[in-house]
Amino acid sequence: MEMRKKKLPIGIENFEKLRSDDFYYIDKTGLIGELLNNWGEVNLFTRPRRFGKTLNMSMLEYFFSLNGDKRIFEGLDISRETGICEEHMGRYPVISVSLKGIDARSYEIAYQMAAQIIIEAAAKFYFLLESEKLNEHDKAVYRKLLDDNMNEGTLGSSLRQLSGMLEKHYGTKVVLLIDEYDVPLAKAHANGYYDQMLSLVRSLLGEALKTNRSLKLAVLTGCLRISKESIFTGLNNLKVLTIADERFDEYFGFADKEVKDLLEYYGVMDHYEEVKRWYDGYQFGNAEVYCPWDVLNHCDRIRSAPHAQPENYWINTSSNDAVKRFIQESANATTKREIERLVAGEVIIKEIHQELTYAEVYQSIDNIWSLLFTTGYLTQRGRAEGRQMKLAIPNMEIRDIFETQIMEFFKENVREDGELLNRFCNALQNEDAENVEKIFTEYLRKTISIRDTVVRTEMKENFYHGVLLGILGVKHRWGVSSNREMGEGYADILAEPDTGDMGIIIEVKYAHDGDLDGACKEALKQIEYTKYEDDLEDDGVENILKYGIACYKKRCKVMLAEKR
Repeated sequence: MEMRKKKLPIGIENFEKLRSDDFYYIDKTGLIGELLNNWGEVNLFTRPRRFGKTLNMSMLEYFFSLNGDKRIFEGLDISRETGICEEHMGRYPVISVSLKGIDARSYEIAYQMAAQIIIEAAAKFYFLLESEKLNEHDKAVYRKLLDDNMNEGTLGSSLRQLSGMLEKHYGTKVVLLIDEYDVPLAKAHANGYYDQMLSLVRSLLGEALKTNRSLKLAVLTGCLRISKESIFTGLNNLKVLTIADERFDEYFGFADKEVKDLLEYYGVMDHYEEVKRWYDGYQFGNAEVYCPWDVLNHCDRIRSAPHAQPENYWINTSSNDAVKRFIQESANATTKREIERLVAGEVIIKEIHQELTYAEVYQSIDNIWSLLFTTGYLTQRGRAEGRQMKLAIPNMEIRDIFETQIMEFFKENVREDGELLNRFCNALQNEDAENVEKIFTEYLRKTISIRDTVVRTEMKENFYHGVLLGILGVKHRWGVSSNREMGEGYADILAEPDTGDMGIIIEVKYAHDGDLDGACKEALKQIEYTKYEDDLEDDGVENILKYGIACYKKRCKVMLAEKR
């Protein structure tokens, strides 16, 4: 009988639970040693979502905290650094807060949420009310931190006040952990109360990090590195570690060897190539990493369903607004070409600004490039030269997000091009192959084409197929079906105009060698060979038009079959 395997830690962000409940753990405790050896008083890690930031913060909390269970570190990398463990492990009061939950439509509600987070953080130290080290004034201040109706001044100074009391009580300085510091700003920007939230976060963090004499060490995480002026003004002890930074590059995300060991352990090593193609490809500093969320989810799927195809696990964890906005910029011809090149697997060189404020992110196409880079939709290849970076889409999963958004955008635009597309449908009905070809070519030039170098021919056919279906959709009263089983095969597209006496069969082929004529003839042959029209004739439809359409990049050729 095979031994029971450890559980996969999908969505487990509590380090103690992960270690004591027998979950599989990829050891990232080296982060602790590196933090303490390369001393920075305030450290900010920016990484895309789902790369293990929260779990790492939980690990730091259990390591430093006076009342953490130290056995959970046995056998991990950090336990071999005995000097560090003796000096720092379990030695500090730790204040740990996550701002991830502050997501509200109005500032008032967001403020209440922030107050709740502070109340919960303060309530963990309820014993301060009994402490002989604190005087009555201290205790009165502490009580305010437990009050639902605390004012902005109290909230702003709360983390600093709490640190001071803990230092007084224990006689040691405090470790402060703030997870997802920028989420409230992102939500405030989306809902129109950015300035108010900015001043709240600024006072909360400013006092906690800048004027806090009780601070031993602080670690913050977030997605964006918000420009220092807007939030950390005058904070000169801040060390920012972004995805472009070589320090700490391997502690967020899974390395290739870690993924191989994981797949090996669960007996699914034969899926290594697909996992690599779909979920690898991020470059943080000099390290190449996989997105952990995807690897764990996919590993879980294929253990129970070995034939399951890779899918997009990341897309459901946020709104993909950045990609949407980027693709909307494609009216600009240069951007359109750049999007096409990215999707085709090429590299684009851009100047990246890592310090942005939320108010600026969508202001210019240059800032959107920077946003796509910091949020993980694009990654760097090779080394940066100054601010110039070589950018690429990391892997199949993210390409899938781009392609989906491109098709969505295309569908929205179809509505605006109604007049042109009506002409296309009329030409189809009027057996005018020449105009069908002309209008379709014109349309392909306007859309973002997905001409994917790495993709199989049938996938390329899918793209043109999707575009055609989108265009035919402008005729609300036509019957349009696709890949319906008919006769002895599958028709690509069958359109039945509302006149009721006509059927239009269209077969799309991708001319991978650029031979449009050959591909067109092939398409028509396929229509003959599959006898699609038998079904139509059985329904009494006499006027049957058969089109072969061949596409190659932005060119197309249309042929109409002779009637029999």
